[in-house]
Amino acid sequence: MKHPMTLHRTLARRSALAATTLGLCLIARSLPAQTLPLPDQLIPLTSTEGQVLLRDSEALADYVPLTSQFVTQINQAFCGVASMVMVLNALGIPAPLAPQWERGYFTQENIFNEKTEAIIGQDAIARQGLTLAELAGILETYPVSAEIHYGSDVSLDQFRRLIRANLETPGNYVLINYLRRAIGQERGGHISPVAAYDADTDKFLILDVSRYKYPPVWVQAETLWQAINTEDSVSGKTRGFLLIEAR
Repeated sequence: MKHPMTLHRTLARRSALAATTLGLCLIARSLPAQTLPLPDQLIPLTSTEGQVLLRDSEALADYVPLTSQFVTQINQAFCGVASMVMVLNALGIPAPLAPQWERGYFTQENIFNEKTEAIIGQDAIARQGLTLAELAGILETYPVSAEIHYGSDVSLDQFRRLIRANLETPGNYVLINYLRRAIGQERGGHISPVAAYDADTDKFLILDVSRYKYPPVWVQAETLWQAINTEDSVSGKTRGFLLIEAR
């Protein structure tokens, strides 16, 4: 008979393998035939190395819920909108009716209402995207709390610790606002969920919502931290991340 700790590790490894298989199947359905090339320092989840990182990662409680609700942004400015839709659906927040499916379900169309329009209009988002504060404000029009952390306010250790703790705990999520150029991609500010962390390599997994452009990628923690400590020209503040949970 196996020792209880050995059995626990075996079950955890099997669970991670099942999560990898499920998530990759969901991701494969949404990936275009060709995405933009990645720099050497970014590891695509769809590669053998990327799959091994997911299998061995210590913090991946958010991975399956997020991949199960994955959506691609419907225009080039809706990265924040697509990311919010994924999180709200993963949290199971009561949603408006989606007429195309005749059920309550958040989409990139029905997430907007009078309360969200008071924060920033849908047309304005389509022109310029969302700042971190606007992202949090829209989320909090629903029964959700969105804790803002600006890049200028957190050290690398705090950044790593806060996001890792979230990823280890089911039922809460991370949205990150970063400068693509700072991690070697094209080109400006972007928003996507973070889904896993591998401590051995100190890498975070970004579930990029612009699937027409890039696959999900593993990014070095320090590189991602530097990418949030960049100025958003619209807000005049640094980018950052949100820690989100249901109220």
